[in-house]
Amino acid sequence: MRFSQSSIHGLRNVFRSGFSAHDITESLVSCDSSESREWIREFMDAHKLAVIGVRDHGHVIGYIDRDHLETGDGQVAIQPFEKEQVIQTSTPLVEVVTRLQDQPRLFVSVFGFVGGIVTRTDLQKPPVRMWLFGIITLIEMRMTDLISDSLEIEQWKQHLSDSRLAKAEELRAERTRRQLPVALLDCLQFSDKCQIVARNESLRNQTRFKSRRQVEDAGKKMERLRNDLAHSQDIIANDWDAVVELSSNLETMLQNTFASD
Repeated sequence: MRFSQSSIHGLRNVFRSGFSAHDITESLVSCDSSESREWIREFMDAHKLAVIGVRDHGHVIGYIDRDHLETGDGQVAIQPFEKEQVIQTSTPLVEVVTRLQDQPRLFVSVFGFVGGIVTRTDLQKPPVRMWLFGIITLIEMRMTDLISDSLEIEQWKQHLSDSRLAKAEELRAERTRRQLPVALLDCLQFSDKCQIVARNESLRNQTRFKSRRQVEDAGKKMERLRNDLAHSQDIIANDWDAVVELSSNLETMLQNTFASD
């Protein structure tokens, strides 16, 4: 699919900054700094909190990690917010994901003070799932354009098995029967298009990948992620590497997809 110049700018903005930390932030539950260790432990256990903010004179000044909560008497050590742990509500999702690769959680600053928290679990929320599904859709569109522009139908057919071609022919016949005629290329599955790109050197050279194996491995990850997104499965436990890879290479992908002819 070709994009008009008037739509390119808007689409780029959607994937770069259309979704932000604001869309998935949870409020950071906090307690007063004068509370005892026992009270804090019981409160965190009762509310199943892994982290709790600590207030002083009305503002959250640090946090307590349940795993680091000491036993015995004495004052609980309050951990300060490090610079790399804090993001803004406007921080784009792409940065949120890449930073969560190295941090178990991120604290969200609201009007200059920490008031929210984002963890990997929050990446399961609908805004992130919509964003990721859209990115994968663009990748598939990019592959379709590469194949269509570079290879004749008889050329790309040689990269697929007879059974995969038969599946595509069946789908095209069904769509034609329903008066929705489409090209055979548009009836291929995501994995089929990955195979064509992986096995054709001229196509592969137009991607960021250096080998057939790299394309095939990335294609499998993307297809599994897309399936898990479509069926509301756990994308953090099952597809974390794919989520990080998509986010880390988003700018390159956008540049290639929206490149001028």
